[in-house]
Amino acid sequence: MATQETKRINPDVAADDIASYQAWQAIPGYQPNNPQYAPDTVQASRGTLDAAQVSEVQAKAAYDAARDNAVKAEWDFHSLMLGVKDQVASQFGRNSNEYQALGLKKKTERKAPTRKKS
Repeated sequence: MATQETKRINPDVAADDIASYQAWQAIPGYQPNNPQYAPDTVQASRGTLDAAQVSEVQAKAAYDAARDNAVKAEWDFHSLMLGVKDQVASQFGRNSNEYQALGLKKKTERKAPTRKKS
């Protein structure tokens, strides 16, 4: 048994387990002494694994779709707010309190450019 059962199993080890399971299915007369390893138990565990992996893939797909929707909504809102800022600037001017209320600097508060002395 693994010492870190909270971490994913190495994909190579998982592939080996699947290959062993498939080979095990072809062994005639398998009757273990320990009932924990009975064919019904092994097959039920494989079914649980398959169901968990399907659920994981579906949840990841749903997460990816939700993330894509959120990213699109963020960009749509950002583009809209850029347009709002432009509209406020055209309606009230770049030196207005309304323009400043949007978090923008008034035109008169900008420092005039100066030449660097060499």
